[in-house]
Amino acid sequence: MAQMSDYLEENLMNHVFRNTNYAPPGTVYLSLFSTDPTDADVGTEIAGNGYARKDVSFIAPVDGVSSNDPEIIFPAATADWDTITHIGLRDASTAGNLLMHQALTTPVAVLTGNNFRIPVNQLVLTFA
Repeated sequence: MAQMSDYLEENLMNHVFRNTNYAPPGTVYLSLFSTDPTDADVGTEIAGNGYARKDVSFIAPVDGVSSNDPEIIFPAATADWDTITHIGLRDASTAGNLLMHQALTTPVAVLTGNNFRIPVNQLVLTFA
């Protein structure tokens, strides 16, 4: 994912450089957005019609890079969702804090009965 949120940047910097405790989330959730959430977490998240954030697991990082395993599959849409333009990682299944975000290369329209999916190793995290 391309961008860390302001929340995560500040907590990591305080933890590493100021010896301030930061407790990482026990579970990380993938969220879908119809607008850019930005580092400030102000985007429009998909809502309703069967949408719920999905928990995601990552493999151990190598050289600052990690990716998802297993595949991430959202429930089937019960009605059309807004077009998904961005994805985000959050620290809670509802509300909570945005951790990282990224624009999709190609926006995706999820129609009634369809699932949004990210295959194994396609959600890539990097620290650069």
